[in-house]
Amino acid sequence: MASGKRWTRAELLIVLNLYHKLNFGQMDHRNPAVIDLAGKLGRTSGSIAMKLVNLASLDPALGLRGIRGLQGASALDRTVWEEFNTHPADVIPETEEALAALFDATSTEEIEVLPKEGIRIGRMPPAGPTTIVANTKLRRGQSYFRNVVLNNFGGRCGITGLPIRELLVASHILPWGGHESERLNVRNGLSLSRLHDAAFDRGLISFGEDLRLLLSPQLERELPQRSVAENFGAYAGESLKYPDDAVLPDMSFLAQHRATTFRKR
Repeated sequence: MASGKRWTRAELLIVLNLYHKLNFGQMDHRNPAVIDLAGKLGRTSGSIAMKLVNLASLDPALGLRGIRGLQGASALDRTVWEEFNTHPADVIPETEEALAALFDATSTEEIEVLPKEGIRIGRMPPAGPTTIVANTKLRRGQSYFRNVVLNNFGGRCGITGLPIRELLVASHILPWGGHESERLNVRNGLSLSRLHDAAFDRGLISFGEDLRLLLSPQLERELPQRSVAENFGAYAGESLKYPDDAVLPDMSFLAQHRATTFRKR
């Protein structure tokens, strides 16, 4: 394993990709994903973990939660962080491609970070209903967003707590089609079951200023039906579920969803 060698831009971009797929409490040298990446980069898991926590000191989203990383970020760390976050539509697919290449994933395979299992390769999921994926860059961007959002919610539905990853969707609060600058923003994402994703997308549910689940009048009228009562009524008024160190959704995005998409009649 390399020790004491300088970090390169290419390495930092890959580590930043991992950074956004882990919650702060998972940035540990014993984490399976950290160990997997360290092996591929020829570095120690301790050096990867240290770099992740250094990068956390640059993250304003963590700062909003009172979480602070180590104050050891280098000038190159700051430059790459700024590049990653200023031009996400270009840089994020680049990092996803680099990670995929590092793990020998093909263009039709998804590279997925599973915090409790490590870095795995699987079949690329089908494109969502909001866009036609025309090239690998868009596919990689969508794959990144799904991985980041699901991991941010601990791999569970934010409403029901459903932990079956295959049944979860990374829902965009502001639609993919009309908000290009927020397409890959984790704060524009909610981890929801496929049923609740469809309801959110069609304005049948939303979340209030206190992040409690709101049901549309249309859904409320159907509550006497068992399926509606069990899947929606049982969770009405409950708070969105997420880990303590998760990045919270942008409240202004949710306000826009309530104002423009949520059915109030």
